[in-house]
Amino acid sequence: MPSPHARSVLPARTRSLAPGLAVAAAAVAVAVWLGTLQSVLGPLVIALVLGVLLANSSLYTPALQPGVTAGTKKLLRAGVVLLGLQLALPDIVALGLPVLGLIVACVALSYVLTLHLGLRLGLSRAGATLMAAGFSICGASAIAGLQSVVKADDDETAGAVAMVTLYGSLMIIVLPVLGGLLGLDDERFGMWAGLAVHEVAQVVAVAGTAGVTALAVATVVKLGRVLMLAPVAALASLGERRRAAALVGADRPDDGPSGASTSRPPVVPLFVLGFLVMVAVRSLGILSEPVLEAGRTVTTVLLAAGMFGLGAGIDVRRLLRTGGRFAAVGAGSTVLLAGGSLLGVLLVA
Repeated sequence: MPSPHARSVLPARTRSLAPGLAVAAAAVAVAVWLGTLQSVLGPLVIALVLGVLLANSSLYTPALQPGVTAGTKKLLRAGVVLLGLQLALPDIVALGLPVLGLIVACVALSYVLTLHLGLRLGLSRAGATLMAAGFSICGASAIAGLQSVVKADDDETAGAVAMVTLYGSLMIIVLPVLGGLLGLDDERFGMWAGLAVHEVAQVVAVAGTAGVTALAVATVVKLGRVLMLAPVAALASLGERRRAAALVGADRPDDGPSGASTSRPPVVPLFVLGFLVMVAVRSLGILSEPVLEAGRTVTTVLLAAGMFGLGAGIDVRRLLRTGGRFAAVGAGSTVLLAGGSLLGVLLVA
């Protein structure tokens, strides 16, 4: 039985969170609603923007802050876990080995080259990693998954999401034009869209211009890229562990234990294991369509709530000072991925 002190603390905590939680819930509802009205900006991006607008206005009072930011990282991780319910392995395996190899090659090369470009242009390793994950895998969802692994700050997260949105939106206009000029058939165009475009919603918007066949191919190829989130997150976590161990080693004198204490992330983050479990559950075919639809809705709500909390921690003036570097990395990554994936499609398909 809880003590009287515990009973008094809990209501006080609830009262302190209630105003911010109410605002966050309203913002998520607006973001999800606006996301259904168009295909350029998804609910996650809209939620992030709403959080930024709130944080940089006079409306963001101290009474709102605890509830708005409560559990931001946990919400993002939970959303990424449930994202696994959107992936059925039999559908992806049915693409065939050449296409699966092309997906892995495009994600790997895009990730490595974007990371290298980001570091060369002055981004922090965390910022460059978020850009690499967002552009190579699945946009804002991948950024949300990697944000806590590499300990990126909110401004870096916002910069990466903004660039994924900007260049993904440009691809909605540019790719159909290029596909027509190149004379790509529906299957090849759908494959290219699935490989080259960043967000799932953007892929649907691009491939939908070429018809049902292109849309079906693009969607499955894109989900193949989403599946790469698990190994990429695990490798990023392993890299963080090695860097943390190197820092501890550098601080440790040869003749005694170090006084430094550097926490290291797990080799495989728990949310990645959860993501893989959800993929396995979906692949068993035991879930009905209403359950899967409910899972998609909950995933969107959780990720949007986390993004709103992240947005509420962003200083726009500081973000603008570093925006040029993010834009340059985004442009280079988009061109590299679009060009490399087109070459791969022409060779494989």
